[in-house]
Amino acid sequence: MAKRKRNKILIADARKGLDDLKAKVAGTDNPEEAKFEVAKEMGVPFKKNDNGLLTAKENGKIGGRLGGGMVKELVKMAQESLTKK
Repeated sequence: MAKRKRNKILIADARKGLDDLKAKVAGTDNPEEAKFEVAKEMGVPFKKNDNGLLTAKENGKIGGRLGGGMVKELVKMAQESLTKK
């Protein structure tokens, strides 16, 4: 199986905006706590530095919720931007 490339942010200045969006989607003020907040809401036992026993399904729930929420929010922002023109 081929190794999957990790997504990189191509514009370094976009990091803060993406972190803010992640925090907004998770309903927290701190982007570092976003995945823990989502895990708590979904009942996934996600802890700092000790997640070796989580299943792919559990990890996917967390990442899918954050990533999917971010995409939905970005689409919403783009639609609003287009209607203002």
